[in-house]
Amino acid sequence: MSLMIGIVGKTNVGKSTFFKAATLVDVEISDRVFTTIKPNVGMGYVRATCPCKELRVVCEPKNSMCIDGTRLIPVRLMDVAGLVPDAHTGRGLGNQFLSDIMEADCLIQVVDASGGTDAEGNPVPAGTRDPAEDVRMLEDELDWFIFGILQKNWGGLCRTVEATKLKLEDVIFKQVSGLKMSKEDVITTINTTGLTAKSDEKQLFSFVRELRKLSKPMVIAANKADKPEGAEGAKQLKGAIPCSAQVELGLRLADQHGFIRYVPGGKTFEIVKPLNDHQKQFLEGAKKLLEQLGGTGVQQSLEAAAAKLNVVAVYPVENENRYASGKGNVLPDAFLVPAGTTPKELAGKIHTEFADRFLHAVDARTKRAVGADYWLKDGDVIKIALKK
Repeated sequence: MSLMIGIVGKTNVGKSTFFKAATLVDVEISDRVFTTIKPNVGMGYVRATCPCKELRVVCEPKNSMCIDGTRLIPVRLMDVAGLVPDAHTGRGLGNQFLSDIMEADCLIQVVDASGGTDAEGNPVPAGTRDPAEDVRMLEDELDWFIFGILQKNWGGLCRTVEATKLKLEDVIFKQVSGLKMSKEDVITTINTTGLTAKSDEKQLFSFVRELRKLSKPMVIAANKADKPEGAEGAKQLKGAIPCSAQVELGLRLADQHGFIRYVPGGKTFEIVKPLNDHQKQFLEGAKKLLEQLGGTGVQQSLEAAAAKLNVVAVYPVENENRYASGKGNVLPDAFLVPAGTTPKELAGKIHTEFADRFLHAVDARTKRAVGADYWLKDGDVIKIALKK
């Protein structure tokens, strides 16, 4: 039931490094174009405040981790092969790559903020490529890809709406449902753009652009911000998160091998083992970057993506008095669910048959029953009772 976040962008900008830094999945990393062909899938984490300290219990996480009161909740990450200009026409296996991207709920576009790769992903002198062009290129390719799906039969779709009792939103949703777009997003975008069955293709393209923005929200990770050109380029990208996937990867590996203690997204780390000169030099540079940016930007990008999806962290239990599962594990699971999710819907997300067996729910903090229409709040510890 975890979210899927797509790591996307032009080829050879550090996407695979970003992905490995976030997941520690072993993927090939190089400065060659098209290093990644098939999507790599792994697990990253989003931080939340674990209720354990507030409730004065020792938690026993099963599907997540807790580090000193910070719960790391899993999200799926997909590293998609790099895009090139005109990918929507099939160039560079572009249609397959674009189709892969559509499996994601939200996108993190990794951009070479140093301007050191051209439109094709080939290395060029730093500062010679405007990173904003890469952002526009990806957005355009996505829009043309979606437009192509609707445009090829637009006239027929419009005639169907006019000749039958079918609604425009139903006809369009049938065409885009395979792109992981919701009917609610289709309806909202029809209302905001004024699309009708009499609209021309120019109006259709405007509809597509707004639908993509709504259904595939995007975070810009301005990578290579540890370089002077990258730091400057990141400042020029409005709303982008300055990022160094390379530094995050180094810190995660140093923590994994026991040289330092580092929590992803942290502003500092603790050295716990003797280091050689090369390791000291790297960590000195990493410390300066963390001080400048307040983090490497990798974890911050994941959490910005989760925020775009408007999710809340909830903790289902079976025993509201001990905040435990049926097996006695305290605060065993944490899930990220869309704001507005009800306890019954949460039960169905945990296991499909649980929705049918749902009996009632209890707020474990207050020990009071909550209604079927109760909207779960961030940090809720909720008892879900099921029919036998």
